[in-house]
Amino acid sequence: MATATKITAHGSPPALVPDANEFRSRIGSISRQSTVYFAGTILTAAAGYFFKIYLSRKLGAEALGLYTLGMTVIGFLGLFNALGMPAAAARFVSAYSVRHEFARLGDFLRGSMFLLLACNLLLGAAVVLSGPWFIAHFYHTTALNPYLWIFALIMLFGVMNGFLGQAMAGYRDVTRRTLITHFTGTPANILFAVILIGMGFGLGGYLVAQVASAFLVLTLLAISVWKMTPAAARVAGPVTKVEREVISFSAAAFGISAVDFALSQSDKIVLGFFLHPRQVGIYAVAMALVGFVPITLQSVNQIFSPTISELHATGNHVLLQQLYSTLTKWILLMTLPLAMTMILFARPLMDIFGKSFAPGAAVLMIGAAGQLLNCAVGSVGFLLLMSGNQLQLVKIQAINAMLMIALSMALVPRIGVRGAALASAITVVTTNLWSLAVVRRVLKLFPYHRGYLKLAAPAAISAAIVWFMARLSSGMQAQWKVAIPALMCSYAVLLTLVFFSGLDEHDRTIARVMKAKIGDNFRRFGVWG
Repeated sequence: MATATKITAHGSPPALVPDANEFRSRIGSISRQSTVYFAGTILTAAAGYFFKIYLSRKLGAEALGLYTLGMTVIGFLGLFNALGMPAAAARFVSAYSVRHEFARLGDFLRGSMFLLLACNLLLGAAVVLSGPWFIAHFYHTTALNPYLWIFALIMLFGVMNGFLGQAMAGYRDVTRRTLITHFTGTPANILFAVILIGMGFGLGGYLVAQVASAFLVLTLLAISVWKMTPAAARVAGPVTKVEREVISFSAAAFGISAVDFALSQSDKIVLGFFLHPRQVGIYAVAMALVGFVPITLQSVNQIFSPTISELHATGNHVLLQQLYSTLTKWILLMTLPLAMTMILFARPLMDIFGKSFAPGAAVLMIGAAGQLLNCAVGSVGFLLLMSGNQLQLVKIQAINAMLMIALSMALVPRIGVRGAALASAITVVTTNLWSLAVVRRVLKLFPYHRGYLKLAAPAAISAAIVWFMARLSSGMQAQWKVAIPALMCSYAVLLTLVFFSGLDEHDRTIARVMKAKIGDNFRRFGVWG
């Protein structure tokens, strides 16, 4: 690991500082690969937003609520059908490939795929046979029963795609995976759904479209993994048992997945128990919009997470600290205008889906505020997970999952969907602040420094622009049309003020990488050069 030393003024032992070239190399790699994932996420987000509008108008809140309830059922079973194997794929495919242990690689892929297939066939049968009784007694509806077999197929294809996608990550080809899942799978799902819903198949058509697009993605992922797998590992052999090391890691991943399910689905389950499916549908649409807020953080995490593992293992904590601090600052910068637009234009954004979705405005405001805090602390969860402190992360998430359930049970019967949103936002805040404290105490990493103070004035002015445009357009027939110009103006002013207020050397490195990437894209499409 290339490093440089620096002698302190008082003659203390030399401190390890990162070589500038290495910092640029790391930032360049993270930025380039994150850009592809970010572009795919943006495509999915934009297409998904307009597709949600189409679905809400064609199917209505009740049908979307039924869909959400069905997904909670297979989401719960997904705790058991994945067995922690997708997470293991990213780790062990990479490890076996680097060490040229191709026989073990082949055994792992064959054994894992067989295990996942067998497990999901059994759970799928359980969904079809036992699902009607559970749904009738817990969600108090029978309208889901005709669709249970389709949900079982969605569960099967979902876990297989997850495993193969993580195997591609293990082969360090996130770009090709994104092209398949985001740039192929999402448009195919929308196209199939529009055709089937237009033919009058309703919710069933939407579900069949998901199965068809998932099967397409599965086929493309399987072909890609087959081609990337070394010939020595593709040699046909017996299905062997999964190694003990894989089982141990998968068990830990299973525990984290169980807690993640409680954090992400308990609000919807409680809503389904206490409220009508129509209100669940309104909540689900609002939270889908909230999910767009942390897209910059998610894009960075895809590439930053293996870097955390490598730098922690080699003891280069100074470089890790600088990457963490710089990336967190830029994640916050790129998230703030989007979050403020979601909060201040919440009602007109929800009105696009239809007047019946208006109660979701409060959900959108509360959820966006919680996700802004999530982005403000950066990759704290991955810092704990990839540095061997996964038990700390499990403890934090487990306790907050119980908090989430308790708050949902207390608030939903009293204030409905707003109660679920408050429970979710409070849990997001407590989870991230606790994780940040543990990262600082255990890893001695902290993202904030005096340079962040330079963001205060640009951030305030940027937020004020969104607020002013929201107030100015209040009462307009189609106020949502002002949201996009407000978002663009907010980004333009924020980034301009930040650039002129002074960037440190690390910020300028990211700025140069972004400028070069934008220039490459313009030249590729013949805009200049």
